[in-house]
Amino acid sequence: MTAAVLAAAASACGGDGGDGDGSSAPGVTATTVTIGSHQPLTGPAAPGYSANSAASKAFFDYVNANGGVHGRKIVYKYVDDAYNPTQTVGVVQKLVLQDKVFAIVNGLGTPTHSKVVDYLNAQRVPDLFVASGCSCWDQPKKHPQTFGFQTDYIREGKILGDHVKKAFAGKRIAYFYQNDDFGQDGVKGLDKYIPKDQVVTRQSYQPGNTDIGAQVQAIAQAKADVVVMFSINTYTALFRLAALKLNFKPTLVVSGVGSDPITLTGLLESFAKKGGSAVEGNPLIQGIITAGYLASPGDTSNGWTQLYKKIHARYIPKLPFNGNIVYGMSVAYTFVQALQAAGPNPTRAGLVAALGKSKFTGPGLVPFAFGTGSHAGYTGAQMGTIKGQAIVPLGQPLTTDAADGPITPYTTPQPPAPANGIPPAP
Repeated sequence: MTAAVLAAAASACGGDGGDGDGSSAPGVTATTVTIGSHQPLTGPAAPGYSANSAASKAFFDYVNANGGVHGRKIVYKYVDDAYNPTQTVGVVQKLVLQDKVFAIVNGLGTPTHSKVVDYLNAQRVPDLFVASGCSCWDQPKKHPQTFGFQTDYIREGKILGDHVKKAFAGKRIAYFYQNDDFGQDGVKGLDKYIPKDQVVTRQSYQPGNTDIGAQVQAIAQAKADVVVMFSINTYTALFRLAALKLNFKPTLVVSGVGSDPITLTGLLESFAKKGGSAVEGNPLIQGIITAGYLASPGDTSNGWTQLYKKIHARYIPKLPFNGNIVYGMSVAYTFVQALQAAGPNPTRAGLVAALGKSKFTGPGLVPFAFGTGSHAGYTGAQMGTIKGQAIVPLGQPLTTDAADGPITPYTTPQPPAPANGIPPAP
């Protein structure tokens, strides 16, 4: 079903009209605020990413146990779309038309969310903190309801590319990327810094097709010294195992979404067992170079990590404490800030307006770009390298834009986590 058809079908449910119980907006009652999301609880993106929504819910549960936001508890309905764009349309339609959610929060995936962004904006449903670094979410005129969250892939590509240019001058570079806006945006950023004559081959994959042997073979035959990857965790692991079979051992530089150490370790061990191999995953990830905009889950001295570990231990102790947990709780923290700023009688328009005027600080290593002229999320990242199950920082955090602006060191320290874990009222 197209976005236009969905928009027509939902015309009576859009905007800030009440939902029949006297509340000021759909999804809002005197005691609750209901929000929704589409998430890959199954399918190729499920490893690692399926924990995002569980982590967000755990943080919301923690906030609810401490009084909620303006006296309301947050009800979080996240539904599986299997990282399949066709399923995403039906999932989001149900959340808006039947569940009458106040907002869609952290819908995951570039190919998936692209199928519903026009619909959500046509219905004036706040579309907050898309779980994708596509620069396409930063279009406040075309999509005034939509806001990014993570550092967009062009900015991240610039930062990774600048590091590769400086650290691997004269080396043979290969690209391996997801063939959609995710990977293509990353490549745009890389190409702004990595000299084209160093790039010996560019290989892409289609999400869902796990046979990447031909791409890895091509990169090995090109004798690449360094492979820069914009891949989700599943394909990072598949690449590493395919390269191992060829005795091909390049340096890997991997985007943040595909380099969670704990997730990669589990995937590598699982894939190896399925293939009849005894290869252990952890040694295969050591030395991977990456970038991140949140504290590493392995940094136990960090106040945000300590807060999240406390919530994790209470609400979701069976899940591995990894980067996806940190990510999901950071998204939830930021949504609580936005809901606080929307005031005691929140409306959809008021929520969006609050974000446009926001000066939020929180768990990020770099600031948000949110403002009246920008709906982009975090503005940069910090380089790091995997050591053990942690990402060890390399240098200072860096900020940049999604165009041709410079890359600049960011020297302001990360804000401390609030003592009680609840964002302070604006």
